[in-house]
Amino acid sequence: MVQIQSAAPQPEEATGPAETARPVEQGRRALLRQFRPAILLTLLLTLIAGVIYPLAVTGAAQALFPSQANGSLVYVNGKPIGSKLIGQYWTQPQYFHGRPSATVNLQGTPSPYNASDSGGSNLGPTNPALIQTVQQRIAALKAENPDVPPGTPIPVDLVTASASGLDPDISVAAAYYQIPRVAKARGLSQATVRAIVDAHIEGRFLGLFGEPRVNVLEVNMALDGLGQKGA
Repeated sequence: MVQIQSAAPQPEEATGPAETARPVEQGRRALLRQFRPAILLTLLLTLIAGVIYPLAVTGAAQALFPSQANGSLVYVNGKPIGSKLIGQYWTQPQYFHGRPSATVNLQGTPSPYNASDSGGSNLGPTNPALIQTVQQRIAALKAENPDVPPGTPIPVDLVTASASGLDPDISVAAAYYQIPRVAKARGLSQATVRAIVDAHIEGRFLGLFGEPRVNVLEVNMALDGLGQKGA
């Protein structure tokens, strides 16, 4: 009779520290394989977008458009006195005045042409407060320019503020409206002042967009350069 001997059960292999650490190490390597491209790509894009591109754009701007790249500043005797892009608050009668400005200071009180707080009044066209303000500006404008012929239309930009409160330009009509006052204050003929205004009229952008305009700072500088001599 044949006896079949069953194989003795084999003891389970012991799990040592090396076998336990192996899956952890494999997971760590897999994680590094995933993170390495992301890290390298982040560094590369930071170098391109944060260093190379800004330097290239700044260098090109300084080489091709140095005035615009530095704020379109206007200089007199080597000193900056303003920018062609940001209006100033002109109040003296011998100068052309810009548009009304609704900007305020940190305390919330009116501070015209405050470049640190650009903004408008946010009042709608039917708002009673805006209507009253415009009426007050019309009265003040007429009192400031008493020599304007009666019946002359009042340019809308001389009695309404812009959305930014920093407009550097006025319309041609607004400049013409102020000619009698400026000419009288400077002892010049109106024809002389008008010729200066006409010389500083800027046309529509690309001949299509916007309206002809006069930069207030530039026309006032031209008047100062002319001097207060009679014509």
